[in-house]
Amino acid sequence: MKKNICMFVWNHFTNDARVLRECTALSEEGYAVDLICIHDPKLKGLKQFEEVNENFHVHRVQRYPSSLVILKSFYRFIMRNKLVLPFVFLAWAALAYLAPFIVVPLTIFALALLKTKLQVVWVRGSIILRMILKGFSKKYDVYHSNDLNTLPQGYICSKLRFKRKKLVYDSHEVQTSRTGYDSGFYPKMEAFFIKRIDTMIVENHTRAKYNEDLYGFYPHVVYNYPFQPKKDVKKKADMHTLLNLQRDEKILLYQGGIQTGRGLENLVKAAPLFKEGVLVFVGDGRIKPTLEKMVEEMNLQHKVKFISKVPLDELPHYTRNAYLGFQVLNNVCFNHYSASSNKLFEYIMSDVPVVACDFPEIKKVVETEHVGLCVDSHNHVEIAEAVNKLLENPALRDQMSRNCRTAKFKYNWENEQVNFLKVYQTRALER
Repeated sequence: MKKNICMFVWNHFTNDARVLRECTALSEEGYAVDLICIHDPKLKGLKQFEEVNENFHVHRVQRYPSSLVILKSFYRFIMRNKLVLPFVFLAWAALAYLAPFIVVPLTIFALALLKTKLQVVWVRGSIILRMILKGFSKKYDVYHSNDLNTLPQGYICSKLRFKRKKLVYDSHEVQTSRTGYDSGFYPKMEAFFIKRIDTMIVENHTRAKYNEDLYGFYPHVVYNYPFQPKKDVKKKADMHTLLNLQRDEKILLYQGGIQTGRGLENLVKAAPLFKEGVLVFVGDGRIKPTLEKMVEEMNLQHKVKFISKVPLDELPHYTRNAYLGFQVLNNVCFNHYSASSNKLFEYIMSDVPVVACDFPEIKKVVETEHVGLCVDSHNHVEIAEAVNKLLENPALRDQMSRNCRTAKFKYNWENEQVNFLKVYQTRALER
């Protein structure tokens, strides 16, 4: 009899390819999977419940506490209608006179919650609580936490009960050395919970060895390979028309999150050195305004273009336009240095050669399969030299594209899901 699985992920589950692949693999194997993630009313059309297939259901918990929504709405109403302020003050004064021990502390608390940092704590705390309540709402055999930010939820639901359940820790990142996780709290948090899990999954063997050195055990390795594309699917988005480019203009593509530490500033710096082609960013992120400002200040509007994030299932339609693709992570933390990079494999699946950083997992694939050139991703001149080499040697570029067609039959989820399903067949979860 197959098990009921409760999986947690700290996002809206709109562009999380790895979690989609894992849930789909489990559901097609006969496991009943409930994925608990986060709803956001700002995303139009996002459903709180979805049935992906008969065995795979998505539950999105409410993001914002109702009391916070009411409080902020009331505050905005007062700010827009300042004539009501005297009446509000009189009403508050009357209530404070009648019940000062209740009204005054509540007022102070409400005003404090309008400050950003306290709002963040309140919102995140309410999400965690809702996830936990949802995790207890049904009888599950296994709890599966994706990344450190859902491990407490998985631990509470699986272990703080009379009959303990199994807990899988699926760490997509190196939690103790990654951008945005600079506080010493995160390593301590992971060290505490990791002693209480039943099994662990990491993305590659470089990270597995790091985990072994840190915690004394070698976790399961499941690479983040994409689905192999169907042979008859060759659809392309018309990027040349979208960007008002000549039909013969070569597209030099970066796709993915536009975030710090990904070497994207170096791509902009390298763009004036490209002998032909247009650098195109497909995606959104925190530093996108910074890149746009760089482009404007360097007068590169003709050489660098931006397209907003596209749905995950449509992304290959854009990738197939590229003459080459970029994966130029910077060595700002071990998480970047050890990455396998699903972006690399997305390029390979679309027969697009890459200019990539020379980090171990990425370099191993690029040079073993001869699907691109590795460079010092901190050096924009070296990036430009690699780009120009592929521009000036179309035969070399085309050979690398043909090598991608072979490599995609090796680096795909159809093969890798066998390793993933084996995790659920180990004694740690079956007994």
